[in-house]
Amino acid sequence: MDATEIEQVRRFNRTVTERAGVLHDHYLGCGRRIGEARLLWEIGERGQDVRRLRERLGLDSGYTSRLLRSLETEGLLTVEPQPEDRRVRIARLTAEGRAARAVLDARSDELAGSLLKPLNPAQRARLVAAMAEVERLLTAASVTLDVVDPDHPQAQHCLSSYFAEMQERFESGFDPARSLLPDAGELRPPRGLFLVARLHGEPVGCAGLKLPPGAPAEIKRMWVAPRARRLGLGRRFLAELEERAARHGCDTLRLDTNKALDAAISLYHSFGFQEVAAFNDEPYAHHWFEKRLTAPE
Repeated sequence: MDATEIEQVRRFNRTVTERAGVLHDHYLGCGRRIGEARLLWEIGERGQDVRRLRERLGLDSGYTSRLLRSLETEGLLTVEPQPEDRRVRIARLTAEGRAARAVLDARSDELAGSLLKPLNPAQRARLVAAMAEVERLLTAASVTLDVVDPDHPQAQHCLSSYFAEMQERFESGFDPARSLLPDAGELRPPRGLFLVARLHGEPVGCAGLKLPPGAPAEIKRMWVAPRARRLGLGRRFLAELEERAARHGCDTLRLDTNKALDAAISLYHSFGFQEVAAFNDEPYAHHWFEKRLTAPE
């Protein structure tokens, strides 16, 4: 990043906050701050887990509690323990809250219209397309990668989703019992690691790295949830695993894949992997790849 990029981002932020009216205490003329208005929107018609609200909006626990208390005092929502698990608190809109949300919805439409109205059709199309691209990139920047134990519930969720997708996509289906699955110990330090990608606290991808002593590192079970594709997450996984393998002292990184995974094969080629002869007996593999690594400086 250079100073010009930083300044452009700051200029964009100033323009958006000014034009969207978020600098005012009474957002959209509804008598409440934007944080309260956004909570009303996110809670929606079905209610929301307070913890997930915090994660979705990136708010700390104390600030979220203050916003919820303010809206509760207005009679716009209730916060109650979930009957099945009283540690989980659910926020639900009252009838007054649903009416207030409907007003916010209508005024948000008006604001969006006011941004588009001064522009000609070609400009509108450019603005909407640019906004979609900015949203996609900001979403990509919100994804976190964390090393977790392969038995962690979110890791297991990703692996189960991966297996289900492979079952649908492979010509012969997919039976985990036939595959050369690494055991959990091979994906725990120091023998390996397992990454989970999270978006707003929810798991959206995974990738494992085997680090066998005296042998090439190997990528296993890389998967990205459909809703998180086109965010560059596959390339980000590869870069992270390559860096970790190199730091571990490995000079070669390997992986295998099935012929049905066209997008993955294209990704590996573009990332510098070269196709090599089979180096294992994986029954679901049709392509084997290898990349030489450079030791970190």
